[in-house]
Amino acid sequence: QVQLVESGGGLVQPGGSLRLSCAASGSIFSINAMGWYHQAPGKERELVARIDWNGGNTYYADSAKGRFTISRDNAKNTVYLQMNSLKPEDTAGYYCNAVLRPNYSTFSAAYWGQGTQVTVSS
Repeated sequence: QVQLVESGGGLVQPGGSLRLSCAASGSIFSINAMGWYHQAPGKERELVARIDWNGGNTYYADSAKGRFTISRDNAKNTVYLQMNSLKPEDTAGYYCNAVLRPNYSTFSAAYWGQGTQVTVSS
């Protein structure tokens, strides 16, 4: 069984910063990639940033470029999202996603964390 546990959300003023963390644990043979999605009320869940686990290549949504940085700690199976210059429109639930193989005999699958709320407001 795979678990993704997120932390680091909260209330921050516009222009402020937050750092989200997501630790993957349980039965993990290999990780392909991890990333962060956000979902505002009434809207679809959207990819914010993703990082390839082996090569470290990153992808950012246009709204995140220049403000957010995704990084990983391979030894801890943990991904981070440093969010700077936060705007009210960044307010959303942020969900960790991992594409991984639980064991050598299974294909890769996507797993989700429970989500952490980020609210940007004065």
